[in-house]
Amino acid sequence: MARTIISTSAAPAAIGTYSQAVRVGDTVYLSGQIGLDPVSMDVVDGIDAQIVRVFDNLKALAEASGGSLADVVKLNVYLTDLAHFAKVNEVMKGFFSEPFPARAAVGVAALPRNGLVEADAVLVLGG
Repeated sequence: MARTIISTSAAPAAIGTYSQAVRVGDTVYLSGQIGLDPVSMDVVDGIDAQIVRVFDNLKALAEASGGSLADVVKLNVYLTDLAHFAKVNEVMKGFFSEPFPARAAVGVAALPRNGLVEADAVLVLGG
């Protein structure tokens, strides 16, 4: 199957050797998003703002792919401090509804640009 590269100015431009998202058939792979503002390309301040920005960025990529966050089947969340996991759950309630996607949460030592949280996702469209 052919790969289609998804790109949007509503999410931060890639800061490395990757695409914002890649679609293969009905499956879309969203690259990891940190709390980067897509206009300034600066990381927003504080864990609460970063969590919201991460999900805003994923939402923009999902929409650019022709879908929405309702199409997410798998979500991976990376936190530099797992004590913030409850905050991730609270913010997710504003972006996702049941049935929720499968999810992993992983504690990591560091993230790009000294981010506090990162998430990536897999969507299945047309389902």
